[in-house]
Amino acid sequence: MARILGIDYGRRRTGVAVTDPLQIVAGAIGTLPTHTVLQFIKDYVAKEQVELIVVGLPTQLNGQPSESMRDITPFVNTLRKQLPQIPVEMYDERFTSTIAHQAMLDGGMKKSDRRDKAKVDSIAATIILNDYLTSKNNMKL
Repeated sequence: MARILGIDYGRRRTGVAVTDPLQIVAGAIGTLPTHTVLQFIKDYVAKEQVELIVVGLPTQLNGQPSESMRDITPFVNTLRKQLPQIPVEMYDERFTSTIAHQAMLDGGMKKSDRRDKAKVDSIAATIILNDYLTSKNNMKL
């Protein structure tokens, strides 16, 4: 099996996570300046076998796309065009930032670290990817 990349795309920063090769669990790679993410992904897939890229789909509580879709849609289109051999799926990312903050609290992270938005973004990418894996596994049952 190959890895799955998870992306929490943001205007300034983008969180990136990846699964293990068996696609059991996801872990954070980190947070990158958004303008460098496409090149990072291209470099990563040149070194590692990646079978899918999951990008967080920002939706409002009513299920409608949020304003940030205007930034994410061009990124996803470029990703699909430049890496046509790797499918790109979008996955609901509602509440991932809130869940990331709660995970930081539960993990005993210091207040100064919890204010670091880059950490929140990488944790959010991990949550998106783990949620995707869980939903994929639940569909198999």
